[in-house]
Amino acid sequence: MDRTSPVPLYFQLSQQLEAAIEGGTLSPGSLLGNEIELAGRLGLSRPTVRQAIQSLVDKGLLVRRRGVGTQVVHSQVRRPLELSSLYDDLEAAGRRPATAVLRNTLVPAPAEVAAALCIPEGSEVHLVERLRYAHGEPMAYLCNHLPAGLLPLDTDQLEATGLYRMMRAAGITLHSARQSVGARAATPDEAGRLAEEPGAPLLTMQRTTYDDTGRAVEFGSHVYRASRYSFDFQLLARP
Repeated sequence: MDRTSPVPLYFQLSQQLEAAIEGGTLSPGSLLGNEIELAGRLGLSRPTVRQAIQSLVDKGLLVRRRGVGTQVVHSQVRRPLELSSLYDDLEAAGRRPATAVLRNTLVPAPAEVAAALCIPEGSEVHLVERLRYAHGEPMAYLCNHLPAGLLPLDTDQLEATGLYRMMRAAGITLHSARQSVGARAATPDEAGRLAEEPGAPLLTMQRTTYDDTGRAVEFGSHVYRASRYSFDFQLLARP
């Protein structure tokens, strides 16, 4: 701790703890000990330690459990905005992704899906609905529509790997995408799926993906737990 810095000590401590969680030094399930022990070990006041811990509780990185103490829950997934799948991003971050397929079937294309895939409304499309987990905890609800007959979509494979990997293995070259990101409150059904309270904040993403011929090959509509997930943007100034 830099006691000569204008940065408050509680904030310095919370930043160090957050870095340890993000870097894996403090893994999910780790116990921090109680505030008195931490304060004595670090030479800080108990209110300073309490404020630092509370800031990380508010971020969803720590949880206070009665009879257990303060425990690391997880590190928030930070996903760069690029043409990659959530499965690949979680695996690259060492987050042990897992998938539960809720639906894998053919349906008539609703108007929004038909417009995105450039097909007539009511045309048959493949619908895949999944729950994506990291470290056994639900992270996102994924709803994807693909042109019928684009590739075989086996449920066991969908639960074992990512959709984009399956597309690439089928010889589909993903080239570009149009994407929009937003936020809204969780519906009761979404809250139940994602282990959140109804009305909890969710991040939303819609993406239309194109192959190297310019054909629309996928329309995705996803929701993510804002307490567990964020998007990273890199912004460049125009010359």
